[in-house]
Amino acid sequence: MERFVGKVVIVTGAGSGIGEGTARRFSDEGAAVVLVGDHRRKVAAVAADLPKERTLVKVADVSKQRDMEDVVAAAVKAFGRIDVLVNNAGIFKGSSVTKTKPADWERVMAVNAGGVFYGSRAALPYLIKRRGCIVNTASVSGLGADWNMSAYNASKGAIVQLTRAMALDYSRQGVRVNSVCPSLTETDMTEDMVKDRKLVAKFMERMPLGRVAQPADIAAVIAFLASDDARFVTGANIPVDGGVTASNGQPPAE
Repeated sequence: MERFVGKVVIVTGAGSGIGEGTARRFSDEGAAVVLVGDHRRKVAAVAADLPKERTLVKVADVSKQRDMEDVVAAAVKAFGRIDVLVNNAGIFKGSSVTKTKPADWERVMAVNAGGVFYGSRAALPYLIKRRGCIVNTASVSGLGADWNMSAYNASKGAIVQLTRAMALDYSRQGVRVNSVCPSLTETDMTEDMVKDRKLVAKFMERMPLGRVAQPADIAAVIAFLASDDARFVTGANIPVDGGVTASNGQPPAE
C-alpha cells in the first residue's frame, strides 16, 4: 500500500520496538518520516536503510518542551508540513507507590505523559493546517491496572484520557486523535519479560491469540488510525492486545 505518499510523519521513540516498526511501516507506505529518539546511534541505525530523501533523524528528550518544538520546526523546514504525529516514546519503572522513588515517578510521568503533551502542543498548529492526526501509544496498562506498576499505570492512564480530551478539543478543526493500547509486545523494554518462560506462560493464560505481539502488529494499527480508512474514528483507545481485554478476569473454563 502507498497510503502516505506525499505525507510527513513524526514518530517519537523511533530507535527500537514499536517506534521503529511504526517508522518503517510509514516509510514503506511512502511517507517522509522524522525519526525521533534520545540516542542518535539507535535512531540513525533505523534510518540507515530508509530512503534518504524522505528520512530525517532528530535527537530529542520528549519530556522537554523546547526539544519537541525543535523537532517540529525541523520537520517543517525539511518537508514543509506535518500530517501525522505518533507519540510513541515511553519508559518503564515498576513498583508500588510506597516503593517508587519520587524521581522515578517524576521521570515516568514526564516522558510518558509529558511527551504526549509537549509533542502534541508543538505539532497541533501544523496538524490543524493539514487536517492531520495524532496517534498515541498508550497501553492496556492505561485501561486497567497492574500489580506493582503504579507510575507506569498512571502515566498510560493519563495518555488514554489526554487522547480523549484532545479528540474533543480539536476534532472541529479537522484533527483526529486516537491511541493504541498494546499488551505484552516484544521490544527492548520487555526483553527480560519475554525471555521469562514462566511469566510468558502466565500472560498466555489471559491472551486468547496465544502469542506475544511483535512491533509490526502494533504499527499496522497505528498506520490504520492515521489513514483515511479511519476518517470517522477519533477519541478511541484501541486495544491491540491479542484479546486480553476481552476477558473480565475470571479464569478460563477447563
